[in-house]
Amino acid sequence: MTQHIKIGVIGGSGLGDAIGGEQGQTVFPDTPFGKPSSPIVETQWQGVDICILQRHGIGHTLNPSLVPYRANIYALKELGVTHIVASGATGSLREQMAPGDLVIVDQVIDKTYKRANTFYDCAAVHVELAEPFCPVMRQWLLDAAKAKLANHTVHDKGTYVVMEGPGFSTKAESNMHRAWGGDLIGMTCMPEAKLAREAEIAYALIGLPTDYDCWRPHDPNVNQTDLLSEIIGNLNKASAAGIELIKAALADIQILLTTPSPAHDALKLAIWSNKQHIDTEQAQRLNVLWGRYFD
Repeated sequence: MTQHIKIGVIGGSGLGDAIGGEQGQTVFPDTPFGKPSSPIVETQWQGVDICILQRHGIGHTLNPSLVPYRANIYALKELGVTHIVASGATGSLREQMAPGDLVIVDQVIDKTYKRANTFYDCAAVHVELAEPFCPVMRQWLLDAAKAKLANHTVHDKGTYVVMEGPGFSTKAESNMHRAWGGDLIGMTCMPEAKLAREAEIAYALIGLPTDYDCWRPHDPNVNQTDLLSEIIGNLNKASAAGIELIKAALADIQILLTTPSPAHDALKLAIWSNKQHIDTEQAQRLNVLWGRYFD
């Protein structure tokens, strides 16, 4: 089985700024959920059609709680995106996941509470989320890392704890996240990953650790200004490696062409409401997302 591939690239802190200057056709679509975070650049990398979106907006003006996640995912779906590879700056909760490394995340613990986390307010839609990241895309990224990023540390899994923010954790919270089994702490993975599943878009996330979270004491001899400079340096290092990884992966998309993602049929058994009782206007409003199940 083969399919046309169009890949959305969602850049978070660091990577979003790094890819924001890419040239191509720029669109800024309206959606039922408002405008996306930024204009979307449609272009090609390695001969593959891609759509680039900056999660925090131009100039990083949107804090994590105010990112229009639904508009972002809806806009990418409307543009024909089949797969999303996203990045996200994080703190590390594990000694072995050093600042500047890359982490191909495999699990999530969601602590957010302010954000609209479903498209389907008009129906009972329950997507499977046991494996929140596409296994086909994860393997695709890991294969590329093994082949092309031999000089950079890439961790093959990690659990991302998503906090509401925008403030950082207390030390007690940081230790609790470690006790839960968290490896990274960040603010943007959810509801983005869940909404991608609801839109039947395969989704993978590259975690970019910038520092150790506050569970690990900072060197008392390093002042706050130098510490911030070190964190920004780690973010730049990880972002550059993230872009290198994405471009390396795009050089060989055979696994994406031939291996269906479970996400692409996520709604098949997820719409529990009797479709005859779903408001027709609401069903049409979300036609881009679930229209094929109403034909």
